[in-house]
Amino acid sequence: MQKVMARPLADVEVLDVDRQSSGDHELDRVLGGGVVPGGVVLLGGEPGIGKSTLMLQAVLQMAVKMDRVLYVGGEESPEQVRMRAERLGTVPPNLYILPETNVQEVLKELEENRPGAVIVDSVQTLFIGHITKEGSLAGPKVLEHMVDVVLQFEGERHHAYRMLRAIKNRFGTTAELGLYEMQGNGLIAVEHPSHALLGQKIGEDGLSGTAIAAAIEGVRPMLVEVQSLVSTAVYGTPQRSGTGFDLRRLNMLLAVLEKRCGFKLASKDVFLNMAGGLRIQDPALDLAVVAAILSSALDIPLPWGTVFAGEVGLTGEIRPVPRLGQRVSEASRLGMKRMFHSAHARNIQIPEGSNMELVAITQVSDLHGKLF
Repeated sequence: MQKVMARPLADVEVLDVDRQSSGDHELDRVLGGGVVPGGVVLLGGEPGIGKSTLMLQAVLQMAVKMDRVLYVGGEESPEQVRMRAERLGTVPPNLYILPETNVQEVLKELEENRPGAVIVDSVQTLFIGHITKEGSLAGPKVLEHMVDVVLQFEGERHHAYRMLRAIKNRFGTTAELGLYEMQGNGLIAVEHPSHALLGQKIGEDGLSGTAIAAAIEGVRPMLVEVQSLVSTAVYGTPQRSGTGFDLRRLNMLLAVLEKRCGFKLASKDVFLNMAGGLRIQDPALDLAVVAAILSSALDIPLPWGTVFAGEVGLTGEIRPVPRLGQRVSEASRLGMKRMFHSAHARNIQIPEGSNMELVAITQVSDLHGKLF
């Protein structure tokens, strides 16, 4: 065996990675430009969220460009896979299916026929897995260290929208995000997330308890409608519920409102919902959540065209959020007129031709004063 010698890292040549398109623009975006030959991708998500549909759509597209593509189906019969494939599109003749859960048999097939791409649909064969109640991938944690890319497919089963995130990517960034809409003929890529995540019609005033947040997920700016309902607790113990928003974060914001603004919400039921059912992790949603709660508590609708971008601290201060210029640009593109943001933000670049009014605030109490 030849001995491996240490050498300067600067002497290591970096070769361009020859990627293969999956045929799915959103999937390619999250992967970093396409599938890397020899790379192993692990996809996780809730049962029934659409993992198999996403992978089958991709393999139908890849089979058009490759001599042989193999789909190893360990959870469904070939007939079930064929029925789903017919709903998604034309079944190419060079797409093969192997109903097998034995790893040795799968490896034997790969050795004999050398397919250009392989999809293995079951956690038993180490590629597509469900998640536990705690939100982690099922199976041994070491599985994530054995693969090159780990993707997470998220969304509410009873909502149409799905979000694809990269948790780990040895061949690219984990900042990209893919967005899909589940329809009868499969998953359809959402090119303009803001249009999908705004529940109100553009230019139309809504009811009280609705606010619009300028969020950024990955590298994509998007406007998200935040809905809140504040009502008197009927059963004594107030209820707190957040769909698509961290419940602990919601409780913190309610405590800030009570401490810094004097709103007595301890005896109120508070329900919060992100339009579309997606879980947005951007801290910039805080300001929109506070605005929606205030609007519902006072039963005063916010005028359409007002958008919010700011993180709320424990002392009630409004903290600046990164890439505010991108948020302003997206809000301006959709016709928004006014954005509330932190007074501590610096070097804000307003897009040329934009009439966006920027309202700088330092405390949560300032928001209440300027809105109502």
